[in-house]
Amino acid sequence: MCTVLEPGQLTSVQDQGRNGFRAYGVTTSGAMDRLALTVANLLAGNPPTSAALEMTLRGPRLRFSQPAFAAISGAEMQARLNGHPIANWSSFAIPAGAELAFDHVTSGCRAYLALHGGIPVPTVLGSRSTDLRAHLGGLDGRIIRSGDVIPTPRVPGPMLALALPPEMLPSYPSEITLRVMIGPQEELFTAEGIATFLGQPYQVTHRNDRMGFVLDGPKIAHATAPDIVSDALCPGAVQVPGSGLPIVMGSDCQTTGGYAKLATVIGPDLMRLAQSKAGDVIRFASCTDAEAVQALREERAFYQYIESAVHQLRG
Repeated sequence: MCTVLEPGQLTSVQDQGRNGFRAYGVTTSGAMDRLALTVANLLAGNPPTSAALEMTLRGPRLRFSQPAFAAISGAEMQARLNGHPIANWSSFAIPAGAELAFDHVTSGCRAYLALHGGIPVPTVLGSRSTDLRAHLGGLDGRIIRSGDVIPTPRVPGPMLALALPPEMLPSYPSEITLRVMIGPQEELFTAEGIATFLGQPYQVTHRNDRMGFVLDGPKIAHATAPDIVSDALCPGAVQVPGSGLPIVMGSDCQTTGGYAKLATVIGPDLMRLAQSKAGDVIRFASCTDAEAVQALREERAFYQYIESAVHQLRG
């Protein structure tokens, strides 16, 4: 077992999400940065869909009562195993009785700890992800706390520790550009408002969490009233309420919303948003359907390349 000595700032069990239930009002949840989660699982010898710990801004301190094999990815949280530094984007063995500790982020916002065999909490509606508002999944539907015991599968035998080569490591700059597809309610905004959205920088405020990111910057002009009859909402949707300031939806966003939506951030760019924190600068760039599909193909090809390389190294 793994005992939580210190929980970190916001640590929860997440996998690839609870899909197929938004029509019933159930959010997707799942990892905010699906790329980092997927890579951590592959390095740990897991299927990409396995559950892991998502850590935000400051990670936990954990004690392992039995040997384990793990991988970390995402934000740099200065991981240490029994006081010795552990490289990010790598896998490593954990001896029985060891302590694994994380600190505050020095780059990015969210990191992932994958354990070989996954985190075998009960599956709820097809996923182990924690929905913090509905109290579903994970450890009793909540963030982890000091004293929690996290089940850890036994490692079948020695495993090869691996690390991503430096040229493949994602970077988390303080200014990013997110590709968006304009719509579905662009007619509710003026041409000047759309030009402002695509041409001006916005800053992440302290009002951000797994549900969404409230941004600050130039106001976006509506052509009509900002409210609509509530309709479907998804992660990446950019709502613009009466304030004229955009709100970008995250993994735990509600399933419907009543503010006009100017655009939607494409899936492959949501991990960039997930690694943003208060004070970071965001710009938006319009992209076509074909460009969005190509970005998704490139993301999947990256996963396949890593999975193939890991399999070859492990024989």
